[in-house]
Amino acid sequence: MQIVLEKVRADKKLLVAQNMDLTEAQGKAFWPVYDRYQDELFLLRVRSAKLMKDYADAYETITDGMARKLLDEYMTIETLRLKLGKAYLPKFSNVLPGAKVARYYQIENKINAVLYYELAGGIPLVKGDKK
Repeated sequence: MQIVLEKVRADKKLLVAQNMDLTEAQGKAFWPVYDRYQDELFLLRVRSAKLMKDYADAYETITDGMARKLLDEYMTIETLRLKLGKAYLPKFSNVLPGAKVARYYQIENKINAVLYYELAGGIPLVKGDKK
């Protein structure tokens, strides 16, 4: 999973670069902020990968308690992801005009949507209660 995460990270930077249309000056200011943001986002992706592994390990014998614990972790990760994006908004706004910041956040959201879609296809639904 670590190799997959690293590949996503490298491919993502290329995709962002191709779609941001940055001037040289904007690029010099943007990329260090982007790299710090991605470092922190990467930690959340690692945590998400662990969550998926924990779910896969528990899938056949999941209990209500395990399901709640996994759901709590998912909600925590999503909350942290939102907080991180919000914390970096002023940092990106300090180095890029508003329209380019919005464009960057759109690119991030589109990439996340594709990743979530791909992951969702391989994650079976929790087995229903047979009561």
